[in-house]
Amino acid sequence: MRHLEQLLQQTDHKSYPAYKSLQGSYRFPAYTLSIDHVQGDPFAAPSSLSIHIDALRHGFPKEYYEVPHRRIALQDLLLRGFYRELGKVSHKAKGSGKSGTLSVSACHQEILERSALTINPVNGAMTVRFSAGFPAAGRTTLSMELKKMLMEYVPAAAEHSLFSKAVPAAQLKTWISLADDQKAIRDQLPAKGLVAFVADGAILPRKSGVDDAPMSSGVAFESPAQDRVTLTLPNNRTISGLGIKKGITLIVGGGYHGKSTLLKALERGVYNHIPGDGREYVITEDTAMKIRSEDGRSVKQLDISAFIRNLPNGKDTSHFSTEDASGSTSQAANTVEAVLAGSRTLLIDEDTSATNFMVRDALMQRVIHPEQEPIIPFLSRMRQLYDELGVSTILVAGSSGAFFHVSDTVLQMKEYKPLDITGTAKAAAAEESDAPEKPDALTPFVDRRIASQNRDVTDSRKVKVRGSGTDSVSLNHESVELRFVEQVVDNEQTNLLGSLLRTLEEKKLNGKAPLTQCVEELYQSLAKQGFAAATGNSVPGNLAMVRKQELWAMVNRYRALRITS
Repeated sequence: MRHLEQLLQQTDHKSYPAYKSLQGSYRFPAYTLSIDHVQGDPFAAPSSLSIHIDALRHGFPKEYYEVPHRRIALQDLLLRGFYRELGKVSHKAKGSGKSGTLSVSACHQEILERSALTINPVNGAMTVRFSAGFPAAGRTTLSMELKKMLMEYVPAAAEHSLFSKAVPAAQLKTWISLADDQKAIRDQLPAKGLVAFVADGAILPRKSGVDDAPMSSGVAFESPAQDRVTLTLPNNRTISGLGIKKGITLIVGGGYHGKSTLLKALERGVYNHIPGDGREYVITEDTAMKIRSEDGRSVKQLDISAFIRNLPNGKDTSHFSTEDASGSTSQAANTVEAVLAGSRTLLIDEDTSATNFMVRDALMQRVIHPEQEPIIPFLSRMRQLYDELGVSTILVAGSSGAFFHVSDTVLQMKEYKPLDITGTAKAAAAEESDAPEKPDALTPFVDRRIASQNRDVTDSRKVKVRGSGTDSVSLNHESVELRFVEQVVDNEQTNLLGSLLRTLEEKKLNGKAPLTQCVEELYQSLAKQGFAAATGNSVPGNLAMVRKQELWAMVNRYRALRITS
């Protein structure tokens, strides 16, 4: 610490590159400060710093970080506190450009594992990665302003947020207890034959389209008696709510009665949520994938023949490729990819689906003979997906009653409350003649061996990865569109996806193994090495963990691929 102070005095009012001499690690009373990267000028991206605290000093008990779900919740809680404290002192130091900025990852409603704050589950060592704008007047260093940042502001922010004595015991207990509850519910879903659970009293509506906080006037969720289940929580507590069973669940109702709101909550239920979110106890099995149409996406030799065949141009749909997919072919590709990625539940909203992919009514079947129609609608495959592959479907429908025929459960949303109308819907469907056509057997989807498209990726320094919000990620000049991969909820997940794709290109996508094996091996490395498996030893502080399903979705939208078999 004294050495850092001497260096700051020596670099004061020098040319900005003099700051480079500060790179290194410095012992402070409660932690070690590491200056990992120094920005090139005051207008460049801020410098990268990290704080390292051993378990003895931060003081959090082992039982809070040895178990994964507790550790992730603890990391999230501490990161939110450090973000809040840094915000109080950011820009207090003066200078031009980005001088004086202090920032760290901003967490939202979902609890994600982030590289910004990690705790080693073995020895409890905490690492906090953040950014600082080193102050300058023009291109002249203002080291005494930087001294305030590094030796006053940052230590105060750390002291008030990163140590056990700074976190109220009641708040810590609330977060850990909620994490235990969420884990308990997830663990019980398979044994109960459920794919999702929505607790009574949950608040599903959001404040606005750009604010994911709960709506203050939102109607509390109330499960129908026929579908109400009671689950066991730690410490002999219980919780009741809607249990959505494996199979086919149809959500119907009039417009603006809450159908899509329920589906959106289920879509986000693959993630845990913070206390007070309203959806803390909305839990969806963690492989569930939202499926929709996606005009213009890329498809590379994917077998979509279960849904699309006999195209008039003679194109082979068992090895289908296109750089500009239609609504129906894109939704077929999205469905096949999700199943190949291991999804056990498909989440679909009729409003964002291709109508001709989803359903063809009896009158249309009589006018246009099935042999003249290349599309086997999803309606005709839903039952097979579950009976033969074990893949459940939760579908929001508002315009077609044809889905009643194949559904196991029909829920009507009425004034934001679900009613079980399965018996009524089935009786009505029995009187109609628009039962879905019966297709041939559903054959297993075949994975592919893929490789990068004759591009030199052996030196990762040559490959620039850049995320653009949650909409896209680019490797060098090749952009991958992710706007319709709706369960990417944070831009830091996009950053990690880019790094994972680069790692796959460098180490895995050589055409010798199917994508399933490549992704599985990569996630095994992530489990052992953490974020370093995707970035090497230099881990940035702007990454958040993402599921295999989203990585699959990105790889399959990446146009710089070739198929080897």
